[in-house]
Amino acid sequence: MSVPGVQSFTQQGWDQVLAKVKRAVVYLDAACAESLHWGCGSTRLLEAVGAPECHLREFEPTAVGGGPKQPKAVFVLSCLLKGRTVETLRNIICRSHFQYCVVVTAVNHAVHLTANHVPAAAAAELEGQQLVFEQLEEKLCEWMGNMNYTAEVLHVPLLLAPAAPHLALTPAFATLFPLLPQDVYLLNSARPDKRRLGSLSEVDAAALPPELLLQIRCLVSGLSSLCEHLGVREECFAVGSFSRIIAADLANYAPAKNRRKTSAGRASVVFVDRTMDLTGAVGHHGDNLVEKIISVLPQLPGHTNDVMVNMVELTSLQNEEENQNIVAPGCLAQSNDTAARALWEALLSTKHKEAVMEVRRHLVEAASKENLPIKMSMGRVTPVQLMSYIQLFKNNLKALANHCGLLQLGLATVQTLKYLHTAKWDNFLAFERLLLQSIGESTMSVVLNQLLPMIKPSNQRTNDDYSPEELLILLIYIYSVPGEFIEDKDLAETEEKVKRALAQVFCEESVLSPLLQKITGCDSSSNLTFHLSKIALDEIFTSLRDIAGARSLMKQLKSVYAPGNHTHQASYKPLLKQVVEEIFDPERPDPVDIEHMSSGLTDLLKTGFSMFMKVSRPHPSDHPLLILFVVGGVTVSEAKMIKDLVPSLKPGTQVIVLSTRLLKPLDVPELLFAMDRLHPDVGF
Repeated sequence: MSVPGVQSFTQQGWDQVLAKVKRAVVYLDAACAESLHWGCGSTRLLEAVGAPECHLREFEPTAVGGGPKQPKAVFVLSCLLKGRTVETLRNIICRSHFQYCVVVTAVNHAVHLTANHVPAAAAAELEGQQLVFEQLEEKLCEWMGNMNYTAEVLHVPLLLAPAAPHLALTPAFATLFPLLPQDVYLLNSARPDKRRLGSLSEVDAAALPPELLLQIRCLVSGLSSLCEHLGVREECFAVGSFSRIIAADLANYAPAKNRRKTSAGRASVVFVDRTMDLTGAVGHHGDNLVEKIISVLPQLPGHTNDVMVNMVELTSLQNEEENQNIVAPGCLAQSNDTAARALWEALLSTKHKEAVMEVRRHLVEAASKENLPIKMSMGRVTPVQLMSYIQLFKNNLKALANHCGLLQLGLATVQTLKYLHTAKWDNFLAFERLLLQSIGESTMSVVLNQLLPMIKPSNQRTNDDYSPEELLILLIYIYSVPGEFIEDKDLAETEEKVKRALAQVFCEESVLSPLLQKITGCDSSSNLTFHLSKIALDEIFTSLRDIAGARSLMKQLKSVYAPGNHTHQASYKPLLKQVVEEIFDPERPDPVDIEHMSSGLTDLLKTGFSMFMKVSRPHPSDHPLLILFVVGGVTVSEAKMIKDLVPSLKPGTQVIVLSTRLLKPLDVPELLFAMDRLHPDVGF
């Protein structure tokens, strides 16, 4: 048995589900489908179903029910069994002929008790009982039309989509994002004057809306199950005010208390707010091929972490737009293909140039294995050269089937390298470098003035110019790098000029992108007035000011900007790198900004006594496993940097990077400007 990790945790969960699905109609929600996609692949699910026909369906209100010859259904859901979810279950079952229903939820029973307002003391007494699940089992039989039919409701922690042994995402929490100061203003609007919150640092779990608190508790339930699988007792730490709430919830999560008493291993779980450093999220400095692939290729429908690879080149169809929907797209996740998975993990862990050479090497080896007539060429790897190797597989069905995963990754590489806007990546990089130099030497208004000539309406833009969404990315970069800046009399005036120019550009877009529709609240450009556009931009600039002040509560981790001098240019220093260096500082000072969250009386007593006696306080470098959870998304480059840095600072330490999603620059404006952070949709 291999060492427990994120992949074995996910596979163990899916093994429990697959044991239930024989000859069943299987309904999956999007987050569970994504966990399956990265964890063990749909092929394994289809093999486990074993029916001659494939009956995989998306769990949604309009989903097709089961016919007379389909007596069994399995529902695999990432959410709480309450509200809309239960209504959808009822609707599907009532229009079907099921006699046996299994409902799997990724959220454990204790959280269902919380969602049903059962007080903590009463919930403790119910430990070991599955009251909510038993009540739903009765309802399922009722909806099937016979109380003697079979119904089963169970919890399986399908939390993760493991992208690699060191990196996993949580698809059900892809929109979870740290709060900003403007959210404190919204929280205060519902509180009496005497209980107003002064700043983000005063926001605790009790101050949050119930739906956000439940979303956090669902995440904590899954993380506790992961720690159980890893066999560890965790110490929880936090960087940032929102992370502090999540870390405290995990540290004091009642169902974990018994597990912690018997766990042999130890781990440090450090939560970090993404808002502490958005420079890394929107920047183009990451020299990684996968980062470029996920930024350039279209998103796989229903997924947050994978892309569509156009596979038409491997068919006899012409590679034209109308043909792209005829052939099913390829993707990056290759959970059942050992060779493709090895290449994928190499791409995650290498720089762009080495990654492209690795793709060539794998293609050459695969072609040689199949005795295909390959012409070797050394030197620089080009998309044309890679395409010539891929085309060798075209009319050879056996070779295609043997190397399908590798060919998908090869085509993803070719399409990214050939992409018209790859030059745009370099433009972004050049402008970001220019900004880094300007920020050290100029005021904020001078830096913003450099952006004004780049704001152009759609009828004046060429391929090299920036779209409105790309301009928002540059604005996030500008406000995130310097942190708090000195107000000068010109700044308000320059901000106003930028707002008006952007508002005009928004209005003149012939078609509003989905992001601009969400930001402006208008579904078409004909309904968008300058006034509405300007209101949206005022809100955007409020958020930008919030980002600039995100690190103001930090004592040490105050800056991600290293000013230049006579020998070095100004540069960006990633906050996550600073956090890891702080954790493994050989001097082991008490971390100032990495806050330990106590898990009850013993920890509090330790902390109290440490003021008077020599009692060692928990330190994040104490344990052989570090789990770093970035709340709000992580980039491929950041995950690689952490994976490489930890063993160099403390050999023998294992690190796992977890995050809510894999980020590309365009995700950030959506998470910042178009999401209701305080009121996530929990389905009721």
